[in-house]
Amino acid sequence: MHLNLEDYMLPCLSKTFFGLECLGCGFQRSFLLLINGNFIDAFKMYPAVYTLIGLFLFILLNFKLKFKHSKKIISRLAYLNLSIMIINYLIKINF
Repeated sequence: MHLNLEDYMLPCLSKTFFGLECLGCGFQRSFLLLINGNFIDAFKMYPAVYTLIGLFLFILLNFKLKFKHSKKIISRLAYLNLSIMIINYLIKINF
């Protein structure tokens, strides 16, 4: 039996109800491309995929290892991700 992960993807409520993509549109598809080894396509689909994974991994590691300046690092990574997501969104809606 072949498992097709695309069958389990959540629809974007913003796109479904309002016809507008949100800042997160494309992350699931990008992550799936990443899992399948399509690293460049994953970045093209959703440029923040790598930095978001880095942020989540850092947060998970911080639960176990308790880094010294973790709050500062997490907030900077969050701002970096938000910046990438906003820039990507603005490019997407204008082109």
